[in-house]
Amino acid sequence: MSEQNTAAPAPDTTLVVQSRSEETRMAAIIRTLLTRRELMLVVALIVLLIVMFSLSAAGVTNGPFNGRAMAGNLINVVPLAMLALAEMIVILTGRGSIDLSVGSMVSLVSMVFGFMYGVWGMPLWTSIIGAVVVGGLLGAVNGALVAFLGFPPLIATLATYYAYWSLAIVINDQQPISSPEIQELYDTARSIPIFGSGFPSIPAGVFLFLIPTVIVVWYLVNRAPLGRRLYAVGTNDVAAKWAGIDLVRTRFTAFVLSGAISGLVAVVTVGQFASARPDAGNAGSGMALPAITIAVLAGVAITGGIGKVSGVVIAALLVTWLNAGILLLFPGNHGTQFQLLALGVLLVGAALLNGYTNRKYHIIG
Repeated sequence: MSEQNTAAPAPDTTLVVQSRSEETRMAAIIRTLLTRRELMLVVALIVLLIVMFSLSAAGVTNGPFNGRAMAGNLINVVPLAMLALAEMIVILTGRGSIDLSVGSMVSLVSMVFGFMYGVWGMPLWTSIIGAVVVGGLLGAVNGALVAFLGFPPLIATLATYYAYWSLAIVINDQQPISSPEIQELYDTARSIPIFGSGFPSIPAGVFLFLIPTVIVVWYLVNRAPLGRRLYAVGTNDVAAKWAGIDLVRTRFTAFVLSGAISGLVAVVTVGQFASARPDAGNAGSGMALPAITIAVLAGVAITGGIGKVSGVVIAALLVTWLNAGILLLFPGNHGTQFQLLALGVLLVGAALLNGYTNRKYHIIG
């Protein structure tokens, strides 16, 4: 009797190829999500909205989470997104550059703007330009300490954080400025029915302040020579120096722009509060922590040279609607504390994710 072949049957090559193809496809999707932070943020935003809409429909939240609520919360996006763009410009220059003083600059410039427009009777547009100029000068102090004198950005901006905050408090003996002219600025924070009465109204500040700021910053970092210098200095300052880029001037300019944007945010807060307040940018946890969190969450690498305006805007929306959802789930002081916890978790998680992505995929800009 002939011997029978007892060897194991060969594996189905078709199944093996399909399995490897699926693994390759999944790896490609993961790589795309990790290297395209805007796409990951969009996915996270969609997941957040689905969860909140579901919880709201189930009656778990203390109020409705719908289109009108989302549109109303856009008033919080305006200052946070603008300050996050200011942080992005500074962080792009690398070497640990960061601006902890943005909240204090908002407080101090708010008071200066209150004096110019509400007390001294200067025209509105002149006062707004003056606020931007004063903010730029405060940012220039930071830039001089960091770029010219070589102070570590963390130490320099922490020092000016305290200095600007103290000046904001003493400049009017801790009292806000709430003249009739200042109170009329609340119209800039009102919601307007852009698409008609049947659609949610959008806060006017989105069109008056946020969109113009986004356009200007996008142009500066993507089309203007300054943007190329910012990315070059943040990616490799030695190579940038050999290429003829003035490192000192570039870093100094970044801090000036951060201050100028902070000055404009001061005008936004005066309109939102209908009052120039000495704690406008430092109340609660302040504006610096959320702005830095949004920038890092958007994929702006703390090592410099990496970051996009679109990511910052999407991250600002995510943080704003996440905060709104937390308050609906946990009203009162508990909600505020959970907001701080969420900011901390987002900041640490985003920093770890940025570091992992940069190491794994060797992203340099």
